[in-house]
Amino acid sequence: MKRLQLLLLVLFFSGVYAQEKSRILTKELVSDYSKIPFISRIAENVTGNIHWKEGYTYIDSIDVYKIAYVSDGLKVHGLLVTPKKKGTYPCIIYNRGGNRNFGALSEGHGLVTLGKIAKEGYVVIASQYRGNAGGEGSEEFGGADVNDVTVLPEVLKEISKADVSRIGMYGWSRGGMMTYIALTKMKNIKAAVVGGAVSDCFGLVNDRPKMESAVLAQVVPAYAEHKQQELTKRSAVHWVADFPKEVPILMLHGNADWRVKPEQSLQLALEFEKYRIPYRLVMFEGGNHGISEHKKEVNEQVLAWFARFLKNEEQLPNMEYHGR
Repeated sequence: MKRLQLLLLVLFFSGVYAQEKSRILTKELVSDYSKIPFISRIAENVTGNIHWKEGYTYIDSIDVYKIAYVSDGLKVHGLLVTPKKKGTYPCIIYNRGGNRNFGALSEGHGLVTLGKIAKEGYVVIASQYRGNAGGEGSEEFGGADVNDVTVLPEVLKEISKADVSRIGMYGWSRGGMMTYIALTKMKNIKAAVVGGAVSDCFGLVNDRPKMESAVLAQVVPAYAEHKQQELTKRSAVHWVADFPKEVPILMLHGNADWRVKPEQSLQLALEFEKYRIPYRLVMFEGGNHGISEHKKEVNEQVLAWFARFLKNEEQLPNMEYHGR
């Protein structure tokens, strides 16, 4: 009897250990696209079947999943998009913009925003951040919720198609800020791309006072008591010395962006110069926050950057002053 009890205890704790080791709680394939709000813009319904319009036929080559995973003991939601074709692929962590429900990722984002990357031969994963889309906890706009990003390489280890030796990171707006912070905490990112990225929260609240009252004051813990400290933690221009020098960064910004002024990327680029961080800065004339006026070129730049440093594993640029 004692042996049986001991065996049961071993099996119980083995199960608990295995559960703790697993990061992914659920992975649900999205199979019904008919309820996506903008489906009529990208597809036609012919005799009850969806037929993708020109430019969207790639959707038949990808799988979109809704996932839930563990971060700091919390259940966090996200999306995963993979090529249908068998094989292993480099990975890209996509960091969404916005806060709370504003900017939350939908299944449509999985098809288009993430899908256009995945179709090129990447496993793409994205977090909603804690407290969003039904997830546990509360988001902090660049506080403890950064852990929801930094843990994703561990989540990717449970995806059979993911080559976790080649991981890139891509963030837009607030997601760019998350990318900057994450890069100082991670050792396994090979390349990064940011667009319209926040690099100076002091400048952000000066340019857009409502961002302070309606966002930061509401989601950043103890914001009123520790304003200077919390804004500094989220402002990459103040801690460029902490950036890795082995991660090439592509910075994209529209010079007509009112949400995140182009000065944010210009100022950070000057700091990157001081510390010889490998970067490329592309400013798009007349581009808004999403650089929608140059969307085709933006997509080409993003894919070319990841192809260089993830797919082709190109040698890092020589940042020492050189030449004639």
